[in-house]
Amino acid sequence: MTRFDTNRSAEMEVFVRVVDLGGFTPAARKLRLTPSGVSKLISRLETRLGARLVNRTTRRLTLTEEGQAFYERSLRILAEMEEAEREAASGAAPRGRLTVNCNIPFGMLHVMPLIPRFLAQHPDVTLDLVLTDTVIDLMQERADVAIRVGPLRASRLVARKLGTSRMVVVGAPDYLARCSMPKIPADLADHRGIGWTFPRSIRGWPFRRGDHAEEALPPPVARASDGEAARRLCLGGVGLARLALFHIGPDIESGRLVPVLQGYNPGDREDIHAVYVGHTAPLPARVRAFIDFLAEHVRVSDPALKRTGDGKWKLVG
Repeated sequence: MTRFDTNRSAEMEVFVRVVDLGGFTPAARKLRLTPSGVSKLISRLETRLGARLVNRTTRRLTLTEEGQAFYERSLRILAEMEEAEREAASGAAPRGRLTVNCNIPFGMLHVMPLIPRFLAQHPDVTLDLVLTDTVIDLMQERADVAIRVGPLRASRLVARKLGTSRMVVVGAPDYLARCSMPKIPADLADHRGIGWTFPRSIRGWPFRRGDHAEEALPPPVARASDGEAARRLCLGGVGLARLALFHIGPDIESGRLVPVLQGYNPGDREDIHAVYVGHTAPLPARVRAFIDFLAEHVRVSDPALKRTGDGKWKLVG
């Protein structure tokens, strides 16, 4: 039988504040309650659930496994309740704070130029845009949407494809003049490479010779935290890099970067997706509006590279 005398949403709100602020006293101060009152409420919640949610010590408060699961679900429920109230009051118009986490090169080239138009169409939305190539946990970071380039990990997130782009090994003309153009993938052992400060799913650069697949990687002389930093190092003649055409296409056409080992390029692509939490409940209007806007306005083609008669490279298709 349902107990109507239990204010479950208030319990969740207090519990979330305790976790977010790191203790009963700061949560009590924020909620204008007494620390003992907050402690008793958490104890009453644990008794009702039949599970310990937090481990209490004199110095710190830590979540149990059950507490972590309850915290994540409480965040989602409280956000949905808040959104339901906003939508009911506003006729489901997009409004409120929208947090977007985006790959740095894609964000700079394809998302940021669209933001003024999106905000003009939805004046009641405020945007927090975080550019990083680090793969974040949407629930932990409280992000509404993440835009990711490359293979997606298995998860409960919903993904909407925005485009795809080929990968190309490139070097600056002055670097290639100093170190010579590699003729086969094995030549990369004598070159300098630009790697990553974070783990990648592919350890070596993939190449293909007929039906034979192989991997090769120049010894890294520098590592970058994101694609734009790697591009700038490559432009500066530090070494070779393997980057997406959506990012470096203009550099190739202008001659600032030169494709390397194109005859061995396997033609692999990196897909671009917008991912979000959307399996368990309707999307907030602001999130749905942003994802639909990206799907309509983002234009990421998948051109091929062709060499012209004068030896220059052009994007075709």
